[in-house]
Amino acid sequence: MTMRVRKAVFPAAGLGTRFLPATKAQPKEMLPLVDKPIIQYGVEEALASGCDQIIIITGRGKQAIEDHFDVSYELEKMLEERKKTDLLKIVRGISDMIHTSYVRQKEALGLGHAVLMAREMVGNEPFAVLLADDIIDADPPCLKQLIDVFNQTQCSVIATQIVEGEAISAYGVLDVKPVAGKFGGHLYEINNMVEKPKLKDAPSNLAVIGRYVLTPGVFETLAGIQAGVGGELQLTDGLRALLKKEKMYAYVFEGKRHDAGDKLGFLKATVEFALKRKDLGGPFREYLKGLKL
Repeated sequence: MTMRVRKAVFPAAGLGTRFLPATKAQPKEMLPLVDKPIIQYGVEEALASGCDQIIIITGRGKQAIEDHFDVSYELEKMLEERKKTDLLKIVRGISDMIHTSYVRQKEALGLGHAVLMAREMVGNEPFAVLLADDIIDADPPCLKQLIDVFNQTQCSVIATQIVEGEAISAYGVLDVKPVAGKFGGHLYEINNMVEKPKLKDAPSNLAVIGRYVLTPGVFETLAGIQAGVGGELQLTDGLRALLKKEKMYAYVFEGKRHDAGDKLGFLKATVEFALKRKDLGGPFREYLKGLKL
């Protein structure tokens, strides 16, 4: 029977130390990119890709995420009374967007552990994992591209992009072989993966990006691996163990990725998304032209 991807998991229990002091009292996932929190971009991507259930892995101090996707009666009442119908539509659109569930991760024990926390809610079906830090501007959405591959292969699919030079050492890197005649040369079968190798040891220039479509078999492999450095369960280790049991593919997605977990990447994303806005793009472009750089 063909399996369908309906559920999307968002690991959001990290401390966001790269954005201190801004993240001392608010989740990094709630930092606004123009006027929308980072995590909402990912949730909208999951929705546009056909997912109808969102599972967010939260931790201490992440209440703002739940509040954001919940109904705000007081705010809606105030907007309604003041006839601010455009803003009311935006606010209601967030809470009506999609069914959202939450799992509390008591300790931040790595990405693999965060994914494992979703096991009961996901059950025995394929699911997506989206890292909110990776904002991907793509049409069709990056996750939709992966799901299209999954629908044909019924195997786990990882988003990847080409990274040249020393920068490859900041990523998980894939050892792959091309799949001929499918998806315009964008599809590869994964042989192995290496976490943050030195340039000379990297098996390719294909880096793992924060979008995954995974089979439920990954829960068993994650539950069976040992914790690594810092007592954390690495998703890469779980995927490597899954490779011994199932085929897995990498897909070079079409679109532009912004690393919003990095300060410079966050600033670049803010500028580019602002320039694309109909209400802001023109005036903002003129402002940037006037800067003496």
